[in-house]
Parts: sequence; structure tokens; C-alpha cells
Amino acid sequence: MELEKQLMDLIRRYPVLAPVKEKICQAYEILEQCYEAGGKLLVAGNGGSCADSEHIVGELMKGFCKKRPVSMDFARSLAEADKERGEELAKKLQGTLPAIALTGHPGLSTAFLNDVDGLLGFAQQTYGYGAKGDVFLGISTSGNAKNILYAVAVAKAKGMKVIGLTGKDGGELGRAADVAIIVPEEETYRIQELHLPIYHGLCLMLEERFF
Repeated sequence: MELEKQLMDLIRRYPVLAPVKEKICQAYEILEQCYEAGGKLLVAGNGGSCADSEHIVGELMKGFCKKRPVSMDFARSLAEADKERGEELAKKLQGTLPAIALTGHPGLSTAFLNDVDGLLGFAQQTYGYGAKGDVFLGISTSGNAKNILYAVAVAKAKGMKVIGLTGKDGGELGRAADVAIIVPEEETYRIQELHLPIYHGLCLMLEERFF
């Protein structure tokens, strides 16, 4: 099975991740079920994990390692919608797995920071964007980022699944998430170094499944 091959290749290249292989599988299954049902992924983190959030969305919302052409039906709809631009759009648009980084809305975030409470910025967006069946992916190297934990509470209240990507002992996020991938490192930068191959692996497996 191609998905199993990709997972085994990930562990071969990063043997330190062998203890969390099963958790990676569980996280993939949650994401697969979400996308099969027409849901979306919300992602958030701080600092380097903020950058990782944007990176993940970039891999899901456009082609990663595969070409993702639009369907023939949609290509025809584009041609009907705009005879001048429809053909170009059909050639250049790429299939997507809907994902939103909650880190990329400075107008909303700064307004909420100024008017209400900056620690609840991710929670407010989770409340606004999230729906039952969606997934919230919280990234925190310590597992104790307060703004991530507030968002986790909202996600659970909305009927969303929660995946945690963390390190050290997992912190509160490790205990609260439906699935917590706790990499076996203590230093922040070392934790972040292992987060990248994990989310790349998840994105590759999802692309293989849906495209």
C-alpha cells in the first residue's frame, strides 16, 4: 500500500520518530475522515510553529508532489463562466484540501487583541471557522501555549477533532488532544526539526489518498 510505504520511508529517514509512528497513523486517519466528509483543517501555532502552520496550509491548498488538475466537469463550468479566462483557469488551478492557518489574519487578530483578549485570537477564529467534523491542529513545542489551549476547548465544544503536535512531555495539549504526536526531544528547536518531517509525511499521505 502506497500510504504504508510513505510512512515506512518517513521512519527510515527519521528513525527517532519510530516511537510515534502509531500516533502519526492515527492523526492521518482523523484527517482522512475529515476530508472524506467534506471538512477542513484549522491550524495554529506561535513563533516557529506559526511558520509551520502556514507551511502545512501551503502543502494542502495546492499541489505538493503531485499534479492536481481540476475535474473535467469543473473545467467545463469555468469555460461557461468566462469564455476568455476559463481555459487558462482550468489549466492552472490545482486541486485542494481545504485548510486555514489561524495565524495569517493580522487585521482580525490585532482587533481582537485590542478590543477583547489577544490570547483568545485563535479561539475566536476556531469559533467562527470551525464546524462539527472539522479538525483543529495545534502546534506547541511545550504543549502549554495558552492561546492554543483556548482554541482546543472551542474546537471540542464545536464537535471538532483535535490533533496536537508537540514535544517534551506533551504538556496540557498532549492530554487534551484526541491524538497527540509528542516527538522525543526537549529543546524547542530540536522539537521543531522533527515536526517538519511529520507534517510533510501527513501531507504526502493525504495527497496520495485524494489525488
